[in-house]
Amino acid sequence: MTSFKKNIDLIGFPMDLGANRRGVDMGPSALRIAGIIEELELLGYRIQDLGNIPIHPREHQILTHPGLRYLEEIVRTSGMLATSVEKSLKNGHFPLCMGGDHSMAIGSIAGVAAFCRNVQKPLGVIWIDAHTDMNTEATSPSGNIHGMALAVSLGLGHPQLTRLMGFTPKIEPHSCALAGIRKIDPLEKETVKRLHLPVYTMSDIDRNGAHQTIRSILDALAHVGHIHVSLDLDSVDPSVAAGVGTPVAGGLTYREIHLIMETIAECGCMGSLDVAELNPILDNRNRTARLAAELVASSMGMRIL
Repeated sequence: MTSFKKNIDLIGFPMDLGANRRGVDMGPSALRIAGIIEELELLGYRIQDLGNIPIHPREHQILTHPGLRYLEEIVRTSGMLATSVEKSLKNGHFPLCMGGDHSMAIGSIAGVAAFCRNVQKPLGVIWIDAHTDMNTEATSPSGNIHGMALAVSLGLGHPQLTRLMGFTPKIEPHSCALAGIRKIDPLEKETVKRLHLPVYTMSDIDRNGAHQTIRSILDALAHVGHIHVSLDLDSVDPSVAAGVGTPVAGGLTYREIHLIMETIAECGCMGSLDVAELNPILDNRNRTARLAAELVASSMGMRIL
């Protein structure tokens, strides 16, 4: 009988309502086409593809909150995702959430937090992104909820978002770490500084190196019992990952992002994962999706030798 390392539940979240640019709703399909299931099976995991959370397209939506675009549908579907993630963890499985824009993290982190709360495990979050996603309705210049996901998880923002699963906050500032940051809105900066969020910008990574940065993050999160990694593919430089929702120049190199994910795998502390903002419309022959599949494999134990 084959011995499997772990059961992984794939959960697609084909959401593009949290962002302006269309196409990220096709991200879960692009990841499947890129061979993410086969990559993980080669590493000895048993994969269950749970399909996609059903999301109504924006053509069927009415904007009722300009400062919180498509709030009702994002709340509804984030609740479904949170329930699915919590169930996966209760079953002893590893939930891998495939987006979709980064508003997905509102639901995934809520589900992980609900599970951790019930089993009394402190939750930590590693947020790998070009952006801090620390806006609220009061500070966002666009009203796009994908730029609010981490703030919501920290208890900031509209109560329909922050109270998902019936409690807030989902995480505390000292149990977070943000890496790869290089674009922050002015009012976001004030919030980040007020909360003393641990932020490792690209300048920090340039000075100290990717390995030292992720080691520092993991050491700082040694007190938690479950680490959720939320990977926004725009953390990677657009020259490497062109097919992302909001590209920003000056990001992580191919080897830097692989090294970060490999080091997280060596820690053995990651219990759940998001892969967000994959936009195949902007991609070149699905290369960014293939990179994403490789990065997931690196985070789950794939090595060069």
